[in-house]
Amino acid sequence: MRQVIHIFKKEFQTYFISPIAYIVIAIFLIVTGWFFFSTFFLFDQANLRNFFGLLPITFAFVVPAVTMKLFSEELNIGSYELLLTLPVRFRDVILGKFFAGVAFIACMLLPTLAYPLTVSFLGDLDWGPVLGGYIGALLLGAAFTAIGLFASSLTRSQIIAFIIGMAICFSLTLIDKMLIVLPQSILGFVAYLGADFHFRNIAKGIIDSRDIVYFVSVIFIGLYGAHLAMQEKY
Repeated sequence: MRQVIHIFKKEFQTYFISPIAYIVIAIFLIVTGWFFFSTFFLFDQANLRNFFGLLPITFAFVVPAVTMKLFSEELNIGSYELLLTLPVRFRDVILGKFFAGVAFIACMLLPTLAYPLTVSFLGDLDWGPVLGGYIGALLLGAAFTAIGLFASSLTRSQIIAFIIGMAICFSLTLIDKMLIVLPQSILGFVAYLGADFHFRNIAKGIIDSRDIVYFVSVIFIGLYGAHLAMQEKY
């Protein structure tokens, strides 16, 4: 764990050295703030349903932008070979980078706590769904971070890594919206694959083990895929 913590600190600090991190956070807050405040004052409802409803689609674009450089940049400039000369394992590197990405997502969500606080001052806010929504957001962000890490391990190009990660995250977000065109026999299976479906369940304030298992499974598959991809290269 010492090596994991060391890599985590290095990667997390690197995020805030680059201006891209601040640009991504600014775009995320502008987009979510616009949708929250415009719908809140329009419908005059004391809840965060619209904010959490749009979060999976927003994450499908934002998280791949956050993770696209985690492996691609090092593969491109050749610094990953230098990293492997140190007493670290593939698992340490992958976990360190993953936790750094999740921590950055948490920092990105932190300013949005102003939304429920604003609503609570203006109305009677039910904090159960809010707590569930933020737990779901962290799980969703962690799952998409693992997918983005896998996409970044496949290529030296950050742009290609972003496109691959976004395509996978976007597909998982929208797959349950296509149920109407699918055969009845596979509806249940396809619905279970949808990240938005599981996120909405948790965002209602209901913590179901099936939803937790789904996100943990996506995280494991993403990290294991990244491990295999990097092992193949070296």
